[in-house]
Amino acid sequence: MQGRPQATSHPPEPSLPPELEVGLHVNGVERRVVLRPWTTLLDALREHLDLTGTKKGCDHGQCGACTVLIDGRRVLSCLTLAVMKDGAAITTIEGLAQNGELHPLQTAFIAHDGFQCGYCTPGQICSAAGLIAEGRAKTSDEIRELMSGNICRCGCYPNILAAIEAVMHGAQT
Repeated sequence: MQGRPQATSHPPEPSLPPELEVGLHVNGVERRVVLRPWTTLLDALREHLDLTGTKKGCDHGQCGACTVLIDGRRVLSCLTLAVMKDGAAITTIEGLAQNGELHPLQTAFIAHDGFQCGYCTPGQICSAAGLIAEGRAKTSDEIRELMSGNICRCGCYPNILAAIEAVMHGAQT
């Protein structure tokens, strides 16, 4: 039977989930952002709040360049959905300095030449701040182990370790 082609029904196009308003307490300032539910904290910080100090390295949680502090704990922001942290206190590299003075780790990284290209430095410093606050690392080996999630492709590990140890032991830098 030849005739008119049969009309086929297409399923309706799926609609995107609505954008959500999320409150983030970033570097001591309450910020409200409207974003899609799948937006990572890293993308919220960089693209919605213009805090570009936190770096996007691998975007898979393997390099540590995106490390920030959430309620004082080290977190990989590329693996954290922003909506999960509604109301959380987030500290990025931009928020570590206080009253115009660099954080002791920032000063120590400069004094000990703990960076070369600098791409990993924000994540290294935030991770080191969290590590010191945790109080679990007592030896160089423990520092190396607990910082192993932060990769430095330039190989500045001895200088990074020296900077962290200097701050842990209260050395003036």
